[in-house]
Amino acid sequence: MPANKKQLAIKVDVDTYEGLQKGVPRLLSIFQDFHIKATFFVSMGPDNSGKAIRRIFTKKGFLKKMLRTKAVKTYGLKTIMYGTLLPAPQIARSYPEILQEIKKQGHELGIHGYDHVKWHDLLDKLSYEQIKAEEFDPAVKTYQEILKEAPKSSACPGWKVNTKSLKLQDESTMIYHSDSRGEYPFFPLMDGQQFNHLQIPSTLPTLDEILGEEDVVPLIVNQISKSYKSLEVFTIHAEVEGMNYQEIFIEILNELKDQNIEYLPLIDVAQNLLKDKEKIPACQIINKEIKGRAGAVGVQVTT
Repeated sequence: MPANKKQLAIKVDVDTYEGLQKGVPRLLSIFQDFHIKATFFVSMGPDNSGKAIRRIFTKKGFLKKMLRTKAVKTYGLKTIMYGTLLPAPQIARSYPEILQEIKKQGHELGIHGYDHVKWHDLLDKLSYEQIKAEEFDPAVKTYQEILKEAPKSSACPGWKVNTKSLKLQDESTMIYHSDSRGEYPFFPLMDGQQFNHLQIPSTLPTLDEILGEEDVVPLIVNQISKSYKSLEVFTIHAEVEGMNYQEIFIEILNELKDQNIEYLPLIDVAQNLLKDKEKIPACQIINKEIKGRAGAVGVQVTT
């Protein structure tokens, strides 16, 4: 690879039933058109999106974000009622053929929790045993039943991470995880504990964090093209870039066409890095708020 060639990993979070049903097939078509191999993280259990309404009372800035991003239009009326006024449909088990198609087309597939809303909102209130029995193990089991193999990676919902979730990951056979926001890959330290599984953080703002407040296409394109780093990780959402905002995503990809960029799945990044583990730094993860997102997320401390 030429020295001046940048690597861009596109990480696709699939949070909902509609996102898997409608957003993922559209993204697969876009990736085929642009010859991109990406990483998909799919929520394996029920779509309880309607229960996220409680964040209005528990997460500062949540209502403002929902209005700014036009949440009802983005996610659809059914989605925002799942788990409350409507039964919560199973996500992965409803469309096993789409998960299989992701793999068939050469993309990476990992787990994005079991119940996305439960993990996102209640992780710190759950015991280690509850996280394992209700969230981690069911997600792994569902993946194995559908794909007939063990998952190699995971990304926690909402970048919500704590020492209990990191411990569970260390006890798994996975290769790496993408649970945090940050600058470069690292081994995590948290609350005085050191963990052994590689973290590859999302390095760029997500589209839903800057919608309505920024000229999003040049903002993202400039961050990538002017980056001093050899790797950037861009997290997108099947419900956003794969649905109502796919034209913006296509515009971003068109603007990047002449930027001498190599697209690669995160598993390739992880396997290359782990060949020389001694060079991977250890960094703290702290929970803090970031611009455009309601509530604290796991953030890498780089200084």
